[in-house]
Amino acid sequence: MPGASLDALRDRLRGLGRVVVAFSGGADSAFLAWVAHDTLGSEGALAVTAVSPSLAGDERRDCASLAAEWGLAWTEVETDEMAQAAYRANDGDRCYWCKDALLRAAGPLAAERGATVVLGVNLDDLGDHRPGQRAAAERGASFPLVDAGFTKNDVRSWSRRLGLRTWDKPAAACLASRLPYGTPVTLARLSGVERAEAGLRALGFGAVRVRHYGDTARLEVPLDRLADVVVAREAVVARVRAAGFAYVTLDLEGLRSGNLNAALSLTRPPG
Repeated sequence: MPGASLDALRDRLRGLGRVVVAFSGGADSAFLAWVAHDTLGSEGALAVTAVSPSLAGDERRDCASLAAEWGLAWTEVETDEMAQAAYRANDGDRCYWCKDALLRAAGPLAAERGATVVLGVNLDDLGDHRPGQRAAAERGASFPLVDAGFTKNDVRSWSRRLGLRTWDKPAAACLASRLPYGTPVTLARLSGVERAEAGLRALGFGAVRVRHYGDTARLEVPLDRLADVVVAREAVVARVRAAGFAYVTLDLEGLRSGNLNAALSLTRPPG
């Protein structure tokens, strides 16, 4: 049973009046978009998907599919983070510039509707390195899941109870998150990661990350799928090489969301 109250979330959304939901199609934003629509209706809740080279094509299509299935008021907005040198540099604040671009694109839609931009940030997200949250807060965005006390487990539990097919959807961070900090974000690198991951999903590896280390791809899958990668070694290597990588490695620690932040923390002074 989820520990957080769905009524508390609905009350928080009603308190905001009208909302524009940043809708990436992941479990958190999908849940928030569904509840906002169910609580406030199409007039009170608009789901907005930010479109840029860092959004995988499969995720963009799934956003459109979910919006149609659930009857959401939904639109796409183009974001311009790739035009910003600070974003392309891919330092520890890359996500700040990504969220800043999102809020600049979604802000006019919110202003037209007299609405607040809301993001699917949950309590578990607060402990990691997430400069994007700072950018969103600085531009007046709200985090209703946090306000209502929702953890990631609460989101998935309530999603399952409500019959939302996103309840067990693997986390799907933006493609730029596959590049180690300090590796410049380029269209070619994002495309290579997207093609490699799409190829692996076609082989049945739904939860997968392809980390980009120049001509080497480091694959992350859940620990219980490590042996499956070895069994399918030839097909896996062929799919990843077809995406432009010369070498294919397997991370024996398995899939860890945000694991590149660990390397970042080693370069920062304590305090």
